[in-house]
Amino acid sequence: MNRKGISILLLASLVALGCIAAGCTDMPGATSADPVPSAGEETADDPGNVTAGNNRFAFDLYHQLADDPESAGQNLFFSPYSISSALAITYEGARGTTADEIRSVLHLPANDTLRREGFAGIDASLNRGDANYTLRTANALWAEETYPFLPDYIETARRWYSANATNLDFKSSPEASRATINRWVEGQTEDKIRDLLPPGSIDSLTRLVITNAIYFKGTWVDQFDANETREEEFLVSPNETVLVPMMHREDAVYGYTETDTLQVLEMPYAHKSGTELSMLVLLPAGDNNLTAAEKVLDAETLADLRESLVRERVRVSFPKFTLETEYSLPGTLAAMGMSTVFTGAADLSGMDGTRNLFITGVFHKAFVDVNEEGTEAAAATGTVIGVTSARPDTTPVFKADHPFVFLITENDTGTILFVGRVTNPENS
Repeated sequence: MNRKGISILLLASLVALGCIAAGCTDMPGATSADPVPSAGEETADDPGNVTAGNNRFAFDLYHQLADDPESAGQNLFFSPYSISSALAITYEGARGTTADEIRSVLHLPANDTLRREGFAGIDASLNRGDANYTLRTANALWAEETYPFLPDYIETARRWYSANATNLDFKSSPEASRATINRWVEGQTEDKIRDLLPPGSIDSLTRLVITNAIYFKGTWVDQFDANETREEEFLVSPNETVLVPMMHREDAVYGYTETDTLQVLEMPYAHKSGTELSMLVLLPAGDNNLTAAEKVLDAETLADLRESLVRERVRVSFPKFTLETEYSLPGTLAAMGMSTVFTGAADLSGMDGTRNLFITGVFHKAFVDVNEEGTEAAAATGTVIGVTSARPDTTPVFKADHPFVFLITENDTGTILFVGRVTNPENS
């Protein structure tokens, strides 16, 4: 993968479904999308809307992953919007306790109109286009060609999520079907996400795969001069440092604020007429303890910090880094309260009128590369459903030479697209 030049950020998300029962008939589908409805009068601080729910899910999942003993001291990076989008389409076919748990964990609006218009409105905003960057998102359904999915479910996915259905032969040609889906993901993500579905993830009992992809390519408003990048120490722990390429910018104006325990920097991406995007960096003051940054990952506190940002000249030192992460999420999501959908008690009858479908695996991979020009990132989610510091002067100094948390957001709606932490830039 080319890690130089123009910055790219993208994401692919996938949900694959199967069933216990055999014996199926042709599946009706749709091939064209209605005009996308508007998101209505939602506001980002309304706890009943999609953006607020996605952001709450982002914080919940971050804390769940960060608290996992296996994640201790490790870098994190994932896309909450990818997971929310894919599982929201799954939710449209869920009923009873299964639906209640998915809605609770994802913080989805219970009102169908609010939820559907919310996702459609965000997707429309992400696909609006801009002369200075590329940003787009896409959904798709991939169905076993002989299985009788309910027309209402297929139409809901098509109309509100622009997820058109393509029939595949999962029964006789699972590996060929897997290759077809993986090629779609690669095409939507400019080949940044390859082999999203691993070998064996699709079999003769798979009945449906739901994919979501999001792609962003842009640059910083104030790019760093590569000639100013030099090797410097990054404090991994109180007793360990590593050498990393540190970028420097002395003369740029950023949104900035600080508290007794935290420095907050907002670095915007270039745009013209489209939606605004930025990276918000939460840097603990003075040491490598991430607690100060992680404790503000809630909607109210983060909103207060954003409100207090002031545009001023900041001396910035920021590491170039590349992260590659991989998660298996069933245990994590179950621990968060979404457990029934992974068992034989799952009720996804809104998809096919039966109780035969349940999720057998959820996989998430992510990639991010931050350099002088901007950001390149990719993420993919697969859900398979199958059978049974001190300043020398008044100019703030933002020196990210110890662990920090960062978020990449779409600023018009406030939707968090990516969230992560850097504990060691050298560990990819």
